[in-house]
Amino acid sequence: MIRTATEKDLPEIQIIYNQGIKERIATLEEDPKTINEMHQWFCSRSPLYPVIVAAEDKVQGWASLNPYSHRSAHAGIADLSIYIHRDSRGRGLGFSLMEELESRAKAQGFHKLVLNTLAFNYPAQHLYWKFGFQTVGLLQSHGLLDGQYVDVLMMEKVILTDCC
Repeated sequence: MIRTATEKDLPEIQIIYNQGIKERIATLEEDPKTINEMHQWFCSRSPLYPVIVAAEDKVQGWASLNPYSHRSAHAGIADLSIYIHRDSRGRGLGFSLMEELESRAKAQGFHKLVLNTLAFNYPAQHLYWKFGFQTVGLLQSHGLLDGQYVDVLMMEKVILTDCC
């Protein structure tokens, strides 16, 4: 079941995010996040940028819309994040989360979704391409991960073509 995340979900969201940090495939973050950091992140979010979870008994994955830019010209663009618990990967949860996130983005009036993904994160890229995202750029040596510079792919999908 896909639903809006609550504060009660934060310990499981933290576990999943910290898995992504530890595995070095989903984010350039290097330091695990504390529950206090996750709480601060969650409570400071605007309702315009939801966090959703795939959950039955426990959270198996989560996704969020995030601000792309502070500039008003980019108000219709949202960045997205998606993380799946390592034990739940390959079960279609990423697809379900993406489907719901795109639906909510459209309902909020966003016209474009953007994301950055590590160039070697092929499972994530496959999901994004399946969902109609296009690769629009390669940022070479864009981030430092474990003492090595890594490339980052920029991807986007236009979801609404009508303005305003």
